This record gives sequence, C-alpha cells and structure tokens, in this order.
Amino acid sequence: MPESRLAQSVAVAEPIHLVPDLAGCPYDAYTQLREDGGAHQAVMTEGLPVWVISRHEDVKALLADPRMSMNARTAGRGYPGFQFPPALNEHLLNVDAADHARIRRLISKAFTPRRVAMLSEQIQQTTDTLLDSVAPKGRSDLLADLAVPLPISVISDILGIPESDGAAFRRFTATLMDPSDQARAARRQVVAEMHEFFVALVARKRSQPADDVFSVMIEASATGEQLSANEMTSLAFLILWAGFETTVYAIATAISLALTDPRVADLVRNQDSPHTPAMEALVEEVLRLEGPLLTAIRRFPTEDIDVAGRTIPAGSTVLLAISSANRDPEAFDQPDEFQAGRPPAAHLALGHGPHYCLGAPLARIEIRTALWSLLHRLPDARLAVPRDQLAWKPDYRQHALTELPITFTAQPTL
Repeated sequence: MPESRLAQSVAVAEPIHLVPDLAGCPYDAYTQLREDGGAHQAVMTEGLPVWVISRHEDVKALLADPRMSMNARTAGRGYPGFQFPPALNEHLLNVDAADHARIRRLISKAFTPRRVAMLSEQIQQTTDTLLDSVAPKGRSDLLADLAVPLPISVISDILGIPESDGAAFRRFTATLMDPSDQARAARRQVVAEMHEFFVALVARKRSQPADDVFSVMIEASATGEQLSANEMTSLAFLILWAGFETTVYAIATAISLALTDPRVADLVRNQDSPHTPAMEALVEEVLRLEGPLLTAIRRFPTEDIDVAGRTIPAGSTVLLAISSANRDPEAFDQPDEFQAGRPPAAHLALGHGPHYCLGAPLARIEIRTALWSLLHRLPDARLAVPRDQLAWKPDYRQHALTELPITFTAQPTL
C-alpha cells in the first residue's frame, strides 16, 4: 500500500489535506495523528475546514454523543453537503433524536432477524450463480463480477425492485460508484432520475404491496407512525447508496486479504459453511483491520466540545476516523496484525451508538458467503498483481478498491 505523505513528516502540520494525505490506505498517517494528539484540523478537497478525530476512545465516545448532530442544518458556514433534494435527503443519516428514532423504528421492521435469515439462502444461490459464470474464464475482476452484483441482487430484493427495472438500477449504482470526473458531472442528472424512480416505486408499492421493505414500511405507517413521502424516498436512496456501496467494498477487501494472507485463506477453506463461529470471528477481524469506511459520515457539534485537549467549536464539521480507531494500540494488542481469535466487540467498522449500521447483519452474511464460496469454488484463486499494487479510490471516506483482478485454474460450470 502506498505510504501517505503525512507519515513522512516529522510532525503533523495543520491543516492536513484529506486528499491525498488521508486517502486510500492512510494507516501510517493515522498512526502519526494518534501519537500527535488525536484531534487535528484538516481541509477537504474544496478547501473547506474539517476536524479529524483519530483515537479509539474519542471516536467511540463521539459516535454515541447526542451533542454530535447528523443534521446538516446544524452545520456552520462552509459545509455544502451533497446538495440532494429533500426527497432524497430526509433519511437516517441526516436526522437526530426523535425523528431518527421514529424512522429507525419503522425501517427496522424490514430488517428483523427472521427476514435477514430468509435472505441467507438467496445470497448463497446468487453467489453460486455469479461464480459459475466466472469459473470457466481462468481470470476475473472480482469487484465487477462478484462484489458489485451480489449486493445489487440483495438490495433489489429488499427494495422490491422488479427485474424489468434492473438495468436502470445498475446504471444508478455504477454512476454513484465511479470516481471519474465524467461520472461526477453526470450525477446531478442521475440523482434526478433516481428521485423519479423511487417516487414511482413507492406509489406502486402503495397500490400493489409485496414482501419487501417499502411494503412493510407502508403497512407500518398505516398503523400510526407515518413516514412522509420524502422520508420514504430518502430511505430508498440511503439503502441503495450507503448499504450497497459499503458492502461492495467490504466484500472486495475481505477477498483481497484472504488471497494475500495464507492464514486467512486456510481458515476459510477449513470451514464447512460460511456461517460457522470461526467464519463469523474472521469477518469481524477483517472488518476491524480493513473496514470499508475510513471515516464515519460527518457530524456537527451542537455546542463547543473538548476532544483530546482541543476545543472544537459548535457547528464545525467533524470526521471520526473509525479505521484509525480500529488500529489504535490503546484499544487493540498488535493492532496492525490479523488475529482471528480477537474479541470482536470493540471494533467500530460498522459504527456505534444510535446510528449503528442497521444493515450490519445482512452485510456480514454477504461478506462471509462471498469469501467462503470463492475459496471453495476456486481453491487456487490468487491475486493477479501484488497486493501493494492494487488500486484504491483516492477517497478519505472509503477504503475502496477500484478493481480486484484474480487468476485461477479454469473450472467447468457445475
């Protein structure tokens, strides 16, 4: 992995430039931030100010601190956000307190343990089908051939998106994930199309309910806890963008680690199912060591707060570096090493507190299933390039591969 420029300096000079200093794989830079105080001023690519918090104790505390608002309306001057229309912006990651609890209570009805368990068989079937298509080729970009289409299939089922709309849905996700300048220029039009798509989907589910997230939320709303039209379409957008994209990168990174570290690969190959306790523990350690998010979504203190000996003014934009917290030696013994038997409870890869990832159980099943199935279906799979030559998105928010090239002995379709 490339070494950050920040890690080459003797002391942290503020403001830090999020890109390139804290983008991609900034673990060496995070080490320096923790050692040099844990709370630092930085700037976004647009030159806008932001605070970066890097120590486990502080990150965990602030994730659960009610003074740390998610609502962009509490931000001070300078934070533009993504500038989505209200119909796509009134979701769980942009509301606090009572509104957050009300929306989360309703959507949680669609993510019960029973419903998630029912999806497990579908996830395995989809994974097997995807690998059957890959197996005869002898090489693959697993990001495109497995890590992307598997969560798309799952999200489509959760949202109740019919197969006839699959092409449009795939185009939306491809544009949102593409880091190129051309894709960024196209996002405004894509967002407008997504708005129309989800409005039409909600209307269809109201008249033709089925066994999916929207139908469940519409039914729950009818019993008294009403969701507005904007909240409904915003939740669809959130499930698509936040849930889908994070799972894609988690799957790809887990596979890249297994194909690099024989201890991980051997442990997976020795399991007779993706859902053994050993597989569950392994995935937790992968999430801690190489989680898909470098920072949690931005927060804004509603009052001045003291962190690591520094005062962060109310309204400031704050980024909680969860990938740094997950490698903090004050919280984990030998934090940069993979240890399959490590207690999983302390890692923050999927959040902490009231905004803990609602789709975490589902993401865990997808990661376990993809990793286990690959190493059993294609036992000699290996990276086509050294791991330190893999390409990572130049992003301070996500720890995300742009491709995952592998080679293997071609196998007949089962």
